[in-house]
Amino acid sequence: MAGKGSDMGKGTVGGGGTTMLRRINVASVLDAVRRSAPAPLRVAELVERTGLARPTVAQAVDELLDAGWLQQHGPDSADRSLGRPAIRVSLRGRAAPVLGLDVGPHRVTVGVSDLAGRKLSLVRRSGPGWTAQELLGVIGEVIKEALAEADVPAEDVAAAVAASPGIVDEHTGRVQLVPSVPGWSAVDLIKHVRGLLDCPVMLDNDANLAALAIAAARGGTGTLLAVQWGERLGAGIVIDGRLHRGTGAAGEIGFIATDTDDVINPDDSRGPLERAVGSEAIAALGRQAALDNPNSRLAELGGEQLDTADVFAAAAERDPVAQAVVQQVARTFARALAPSVLVLDPTAVVIGGGVARAGAVLLDAIADQLRLLTLNHPKLELSALAEDAVVTGAMRMALDEVWQRKLPTPAMTSTT
Repeated sequence: MAGKGSDMGKGTVGGGGTTMLRRINVASVLDAVRRSAPAPLRVAELVERTGLARPTVAQAVDELLDAGWLQQHGPDSADRSLGRPAIRVSLRGRAAPVLGLDVGPHRVTVGVSDLAGRKLSLVRRSGPGWTAQELLGVIGEVIKEALAEADVPAEDVAAAVAASPGIVDEHTGRVQLVPSVPGWSAVDLIKHVRGLLDCPVMLDNDANLAALAIAAARGGTGTLLAVQWGERLGAGIVIDGRLHRGTGAAGEIGFIATDTDDVINPDDSRGPLERAVGSEAIAALGRQAALDNPNSRLAELGGEQLDTADVFAAAAERDPVAQAVVQQVARTFARALAPSVLVLDPTAVVIGGGVARAGAVLLDAIADQLRLLTLNHPKLELSALAEDAVVTGAMRMALDEVWQRKLPTPAMTSTT
């Protein structure tokens, strides 16, 4: 089995140049199989896709099979009918499984994916709000449960990525401006997760990881502004497939001012836009509207017990009071977002997170407002990944880390 300690192509064949060339050839074959995953490929197809000689491809396939990175399949029906018993190979997904972790003040989500990107497990744990130490305990429990569900031993995990709200300090590996988790900025989350898994661990902003997942799902080039909208509000910017980080705080749209008197308070982890249209704010607007309009659908749905979903449900039922709340939210959001749209001129604005469950009732209202405030009107979409965007992005980044360690860089390839 290949495991995280394996080193494909390891060994000496002649001089150092020959060894390097052999490793690059093996990696080229592996990369071709990866790009085809999960569909298997014949040796002839690998020859065509890599441009390598058939004996070279055959040798590389044998090495990758021995190392556990590939698995072998019998010939398909077309091969049998033509009397050509050509073997086929595909990625052995469990050669290097990865783990994604989405940490928030009220919920922890862990996903485990195999090498081919297939999701093996997804476990969520919600709570009323945890302290930093309580949250560390919950993380350990959910990771253990997700690994058990995926039938993956902790020691087999090849890489892990943790996501958290806030600005990630690349020098300290800690998160700044953390919402509702006392002491979280002092926690070394990377060290904690590494102690549970004993593998490379990375930490990134949750909106950035959601943006990567959304960009991968959409495909193509261009500029994507991916908004993660729930209790917190942030965005990730992906330009031609590459995440734009700025100096570390790019996409923190929750701190955009909604009023001329708004200023950023370093002691307040929430920005003005989050306070105005975060999920808690939307629910509060709905509850107030229900109190002011006791004959409305909002009052029927729960009045003082209303949550965000109730507000959007009533608006979808064409309740005028709920529709007015949605229009207020859409107007505030669009006015805050419009300058970013004018500066970036994105191909698309995609909304994910819990608020994305609102559906067309919110999306159409935002689109109407943005048309009045922007020159070029980007596509406005709801993410199909919804609340799974962050953990999906975390697993994707973990997979990228595995492949970066196993595949040659362009600089290596150009020297041979």
